[in-house]
Amino acid sequence: MRLENNQKKKKTKWWIALGAGVTIFAGASLGALSAYNWSPEQAIEGLFGTSQQQILQSEHEQRNIDEDVKEIKQSESEPADDESELPAEDEDIEETPPAEEQEPRTPETIEEPTYVKGVLIANKEYPLPAGYAPGEDPEARASYNEMQEAAAAAGHSLVAFSTYRSYDYQIDLYNNYVAQHGQEEADRFSARPGYSEHQTGLGFDIGAEGQEEHWASDSFKDTPEAKWLAENAHLYGFILRYPAGKEQITGYQYESWHFRYIGKDLAGKVHNSGLTLEEYLGI
Repeated sequence: MRLENNQKKKKTKWWIALGAGVTIFAGASLGALSAYNWSPEQAIEGLFGTSQQQILQSEHEQRNIDEDVKEIKQSESEPADDESELPAEDEDIEETPPAEEQEPRTPETIEEPTYVKGVLIANKEYPLPAGYAPGEDPEARASYNEMQEAAAAAGHSLVAFSTYRSYDYQIDLYNNYVAQHGQEEADRFSARPGYSEHQTGLGFDIGAEGQEEHWASDSFKDTPEAKWLAENAHLYGFILRYPAGKEQITGYQYESWHFRYIGKDLAGKVHNSGLTLEEYLGI
């Protein structure tokens, strides 16, 4: 009995000592908080070595990692944009039909002649309609007559031996040249039907009266009449249409007898420029 009482007293003393120790520790902690102006969070940090801010930062970083992993998994499960737009293998793909080829410009397919900057054009690139038949241009004929009189006053007798030619007439003329010289050579000095300036009624082949041997011949360039025309034709609205050294541009060899009426004002400008009609008009 006495032993049991002693044991109870020892346990009581132990609990009293433990309580006193806790009370002293708590009092010391509160004193430290007051003395150093610590907050409870700082006290916890001092006791356990981890701040609440570090705990929050760690949680925030973990959430970011979780979100990144989620996005990566989602992106891997979704098809790429360019792949999603591709049609399925069995899906029909509409093909754009090819544009209709433009019909070639030939005397048989065009309905109107071509004008560039107000000038009627007939050459190897710009044909005339097969049915285009204006006849000889009256204004061109009047200007030629004026020029003929001026040449006569200077001692030269001119004659326009070939002016307007119809489409059908050019067929026969061109075919005869091809038969005599072959097509390649004929194309250098004779226009194919529908491509001749003579069909416009504005082309004049001019020679010296009584000197038929020089008509439409390279020898005409050495005659006094050819030299006078080269210097004065532009004053009456005519230009030398196929000058020397310009075959690659005009498509025809030098023809000292072939003149084209384009009006006095424009003829003067073209003559003074030293350019062919194609060069001057930029075609």
